[in-house]
Amino acid sequence: MKTLSFFYVVICSRPAVARKWVETRTSWKAPIIWEGMFDPDLYDQKHIQNHNNFSLFPCLRYFAYLKTFLTSAERHFMLGLKVTYYVFTDQPEKIPPVNLGPLRSMKVVLVKKYSRWHDVSMMRMKAISDTIESEIRHRCNYVFCFHVDQQFKGRFGSEALGDSVALLHAGFFKTPKEGCTYDRNPKSTAFMRNGDYYYNAAVFGGLWENVQNLADYCFLDIMEDKLNDVEAQWHDESHLNKYFWLHKPSRLRECVRRIMFTKGMSNVRALIF
Repeated sequence: MKTLSFFYVVICSRPAVARKWVETRTSWKAPIIWEGMFDPDLYDQKHIQNHNNFSLFPCLRYFAYLKTFLTSAERHFMLGLKVTYYVFTDQPEKIPPVNLGPLRSMKVVLVKKYSRWHDVSMMRMKAISDTIESEIRHRCNYVFCFHVDQQFKGRFGSEALGDSVALLHAGFFKTPKEGCTYDRNPKSTAFMRNGDYYYNAAVFGGLWENVQNLADYCFLDIMEDKLNDVEAQWHDESHLNKYFWLHKPSRLRECVRRIMFTKGMSNVRALIF
């Protein structure tokens, strides 16, 4: 039987370029961040001066991805800012060695073992909330949670920071709402007919208190579904989409998959799956 484990991390100037062919602001006035539309130096200076600290949670399904994820994060994630990687696993002895740069540190948190990846993905919400409550809220300003089966291919920096940050799902960015895979089962707490956008649970973040609120909301709804013998169509991602429909994110980030580049959408690979 495969081992399924958790991993998390709280984790030259160029002119901004307008993107007339993509949406850059939501109906509730939240910015949608696309590569090339911002001056990275301006964002970095603001957050360095404010001494912002970050927790990055990589969520691991398989150990084989962890070193690639962390190595790429060291090259591209919040460079110049203080970052702590919180690695959640049931087998800490299998964590590979990774050379961390200045202002970077790693902490290992032991979690319960699950046999199904669906449960690993759903139950991470409780682990996130518990760790924020016991430690992160005393140390960090921002928290970002990532699935570990992806890697950074370009800058993922302070331009992504906001009170509540959601990731657009590349597979559904141009799909009509009726075609998005929201959970339309009325028996599930994640039930919704249509939303504003379809969000990817592979990345979410924001101020620690907002991430904790999201995690608590999703966990309680997941547990209520379990009591009623119901499982949302896309597990924690369905609950996350319901949460962001009710509690609008303050900042959205583009998402790019390895095989899903669309001309005119993103010409810089910040993050791939």
